Amino acid sequence: MTHIQQQFEHTYQVVSKKEFLNKESLGGEIPFFISHYQAVDENKVKEAIRLLKNRLATNGISVLEINLFDLACEILEEKGGMDRMFRVEKSKGSAKFLRALQSSLNIHEVLLPRIKSLIQDSDAKLYFVTGIGLVFPFIRSHSILNNLQSIATQAPTIFFYPGEYDGHSLKLFNLLKDDNYYRAFNLEIIQA
Repeated sequence: MTHIQQQFEHTYQVVSKKEFLNKESLGGEIPFFISHYQAVDENKVKEAIRLLKNRLATNGISVLEINLFDLACEILEEKGGMDRMFRVEKSKGSAKFLRALQSSLNIHEVLLPRIKSLIQDSDAKLYFVTGIGLVFPFIRSHSILNNLQSIATQAPTIFFYPGEYDGHSLKLFNLLKDDNYYRAFNLEIIQA
């Protein structure tokens, strides 16, 4: 069994427990969990997530996957399309492109309301947040973590994070240290 297979077997054993799904034993903390992995394993993890969702569904546990990359692309298409964004970059330069992109994907005015709507329309027992590395640097993981706490309260939320998480800080791609404190549990150290 590969490391990824072992990790996702552990994840299944943890998240399929009734106590986990009912958000018990959290000591008043928010039901946020981080499952971190090496960025080079992105494709293997993507497949492992798909298999995990299928396995959970087979056992009656529905999952809402919020893929930040797919969501960002969907929002940009609604706002004139990716071609429009590339024309902005070509004609106005990278700095203007970055501002236009960040404006179109504004965390508070656009992205979080969309995520909130997805959650409200779902009866999922688990939320998976994926695509975190694919949206960097336009969408920062700490912004999502800090702001999603008030939205994703009905079910446990698992962030699949390409990098390291030591229980206090994140290190995207094992290179970019973020000193912000997170109130998320490290899924790998939770007893199955």
